[in-house]
This record gives sequence, C-alpha cells and structure tokens, in this order.
Amino acid sequence: MKAIWNNEIIAESSDTLVIEGNHYFPQNSVNYDYFSSSERTSECPWKGSANYYNLEVAGEKNPNAAWYYPNPKNAAKEITGYIAFWKGVQIVKN
Repeated sequence: MKAIWNNEIIAESSDTLVIEGNHYFPQNSVNYDYFSSSERTSECPWKGSANYYNLEVAGEKNPNAAWYYPNPKNAAKEITGYIAFWKGVQIVKN
C-alpha cells in the first residue's frame, strides 16, 4: 500500500494493518522528511490517546493529517509503532 499526498509517496508498505477502515503503516515505511510534530491529540475509548503529525510537501501544508498511538490501550496493542492518515491522503495499492 502507498500513502500519497500532493503527488508524493509519504509511506509505502506491504505490511499495513486495517483498523476501522484505516490503513496503519509501520513507522519504518514512512518518509519523515514530510512530517512535523503537531500539538493536537485526541482520545479513542478503546485505542487510547492519539498524537498527530502535520504533512508538508512541495510547500503545501496539511495539518494533523497523520496520527499514531504512542501507548495504545491493551485492546489496540497491535498498532504500536504504526501511523494512519486522513485529510486527503490517498491510500492506494502498490
């Protein structure tokens, strides 16, 4: 699977996890050149607290377009070390 935003591949992996319709990419498959930390957080009742990243590609910014769970609850331990996308990031098959 590939995560694409603003015509750039920002993540690519054959080892994504699909949770609630979202592809979670392993951290080692992500191109961190396009990422910066965000102050945003959110809470999921069964996954726990999520942190966010902003994306920037070719001068275009997409705030809070990626999220991850640094310490997920036990029910979601499998997504430790994985990142998911939204806000216009396309997920396509290789």
